[in-house]
Amino acid sequence: MTTEEIKTIIPKGESSTIQFKIRADDAYKIGIEMVALANAQGGIIIVGVDDKTGKIGGLSFDEIQATNALLANAASENIKPAIVIKTETVDVDGQKVVVATIPKGKDKPYKDNKGIIWVKNGSDKRKVFSNSELRVMMQSCGNLSADSDSVAGSGVKDIDIQTLKLFLLNRYETELKDKGITGVSLQTLEIADMVAAIDKNFTLERLLTNISLLDKKGQLTLTGLLLLSKSIQRYAPVFTVKCVSFVGNSLGGTQFRDKLSDRDIEGNLLTQYNAVISFITRNLHTVQVEKEFNTLGHLEIPLEVFVETITNALIHRDYYINAPIRLFIFDNRIEIHSPGILPDSVTAETIKNGISVPRNRLLFDNAKFLLPYTGIGSGILRVLQNYKKN
Repeated sequence: MTTEEIKTIIPKGESSTIQFKIRADDAYKIGIEMVALANAQGGIIIVGVDDKTGKIGGLSFDEIQATNALLANAASENIKPAIVIKTETVDVDGQKVVVATIPKGKDKPYKDNKGIIWVKNGSDKRKVFSNSELRVMMQSCGNLSADSDSVAGSGVKDIDIQTLKLFLLNRYETELKDKGITGVSLQTLEIADMVAAIDKNFTLERLLTNISLLDKKGQLTLTGLLLLSKSIQRYAPVFTVKCVSFVGNSLGGTQFRDKLSDRDIEGNLLTQYNAVISFITRNLHTVQVEKEFNTLGHLEIPLEVFVETITNALIHRDYYINAPIRLFIFDNRIEIHSPGILPDSVTAETIKNGISVPRNRLLFDNAKFLLPYTGIGSGILRVLQNYKKN
């Protein structure tokens, strides 16, 4: 880090990624700061700067030596599991400061040597007690992933053949096109022939196992169930979407204009997506935007908004939470509730900046072959561009 960078950072004060310490003389307290940073986005600790005033109180040679030793000790002895940090000494107009860089953790959650988990809360820190928050931390590191879990009792018998054909056609478009297989031939084509066209040495089971939609015991993973099954609800009844159009503006209202039945929504994610979009289009008003009387009207809220938000909910919800996605249409608003809290490090601001952190990596990588999304983090940006009243 350069002198100019330090001079730019200090006037802005502490933040969720930057901490100041006038001196480092307590390995446990420094360890707590490192734990909080590692459990969040990582960051830097600048020793030699007053956190109250931002004034630089430079370190002597002996203090620099002692600070480096204390920081190294805190990272190895006061954090479980231990982390590797980088330290450097920077001269700022004749005043020496030590900068410790703490990386974003890859083995969350981190704890101090008393077993307490800390996380950043703005420029401060707080203890973590919530199981859901711990789960999000572990999911962010790939240590926990509901979409990769096997679904007991499920198997190839549960797969909807037409959905499977569409999935394979889109996923292996190049291989199948080279063999003359296109969408036109899907109705009459046998799955075995389709698999052989992809790789003549593969069976369907081996193909699905290779892409982690089937486990080695022949059970569907949750991603396999969500994307390809005839009915998700046979194994996970709550992984559905509850759609209600209310009369009025209260969730406590008892009058409904429309309600999607469980039977209408039963099926895989593609079936659910189509059912929800159909429900929305039949419950929204259309508005005339062209001068000609016979011109078709447009939905009062652009359909693109729902294409993105419904897809987002289906792919990014927390599948460790046994609750449905809920879509409520009121007279003055529409609400979409996606189970879970935001994935680790994601905030409303980062979403608006197009930053995407998939919670369900396996589902995210495969759902694009059935659902309409690009996977580049631009969905919410398109929502904001298409409709300003979000």
